[in-house]
Amino acid sequence: MLIGQELCKALFNDEYQYVLAVHVDHEHIHNHVIVNNINFYTGKTFETEHNQGKIPDRAWSKLRTISDELCRKHGLSIIENPHLSKGKSHWEWELDKQNLSWKEQLKRAIDEVIKVSEDFEDFLAKCADFGILVDYNPDHKIDLKFMLAEQKERNPRAKFTRAKTLGYFYESQQIRKRIESYKYQMSHRPTARIIRTTAEKFQQSQGLQNWADRENMKAASKALNEMNASNSTLEELESAAHRALAEFMVMSTPQIELSARIHKMEEQIPAIEKYHEFVAYHKKYTSLEGKAKTKYKSDFCYELDEYHKAYKKLIELFPDAHIPKLSKLKTELEKARTDYAEQSAERKALKKEADRLSRLAQQKRDSQRTLARYIQNEQAAKRKKSQLE
Repeated sequence: MLIGQELCKALFNDEYQYVLAVHVDHEHIHNHVIVNNINFYTGKTFETEHNQGKIPDRAWSKLRTISDELCRKHGLSIIENPHLSKGKSHWEWELDKQNLSWKEQLKRAIDEVIKVSEDFEDFLAKCADFGILVDYNPDHKIDLKFMLAEQKERNPRAKFTRAKTLGYFYESQQIRKRIESYKYQMSHRPTARIIRTTAEKFQQSQGLQNWADRENMKAASKALNEMNASNSTLEELESAAHRALAEFMVMSTPQIELSARIHKMEEQIPAIEKYHEFVAYHKKYTSLEGKAKTKYKSDFCYELDEYHKAYKKLIELFPDAHIPKLSKLKTELEKARTDYAEQSAERKALKKEADRLSRLAQQKRDSQRTLARYIQNEQAAKRKKSQLE
């Protein structure tokens, strides 16, 4: 109980009502806390004052730190290296016991929908057939979310999972590209058709036989030319295509990290600029006393309010109170944008090369099949002819 009270005092600073209950009917003794999230003094909600911005910067994220400090203080154990794992719902924990988490199930189901989709709109329509609930809104920054229908049935309060959480290849733009890529692979079949001349009609008509032989020889000749168009073997082309695609995929992680850093700086810079814009009003206000201070607050209430908002935002963005120089941050942002553009161009070139090599490999593979079918047909036709003779 005392540890729970210390935790609440550190987190809520005696500004919020709360009820603390200690559970001793389990092997692990633990606390439950119910909070009235209206601040005694300001009348604002806890979410408004302390729980805005990115998740790692929110007040709730301080719980683990405060709890660990109190546990060390009282000689209790803590979770070591919490950053190496993340919390799981009971549903996900149950599936993990079967070596198949719900996220893995969801990703596998999405992969199957991609294989049978004509385009992105068709993908969205077919998700339901594969037991996937989908929420797509192109106007939102987080435009695509998924959930297994079975998961919703087990837990009606379950929330959708952002596509980005599942991985880079499950975001809306990447799903579009994957559908097009898979359609190309499936549709790229040999255009040459070997005519089977073992049928009775070819044996009975020499003219028809001669026509079929000419068409088959044309197809075989074309396939042979395509096979010789590249000096590389099929195995070499496939290996080169895989290497290019692997390099493309490996570059996705640092580029995603760089993108996140860019977004963070794009949020930090306006916040610092706003703080600099209004900090002079706050300094002037704190330098005054008595009626002059009261009058100044009345005359510049908007500017002082904007200063407090800006200051609060800086605390959220820089919890360590280390605020970089604006000029340095802008230079860093400019460089990050340049690096991102260069990485994008490099990844685009790698993907283009991987696609080119894949097409060459597929063409050589199809040509080999055409020649194999031509040889099989010729051998079968000879056997048929010898039987008739």
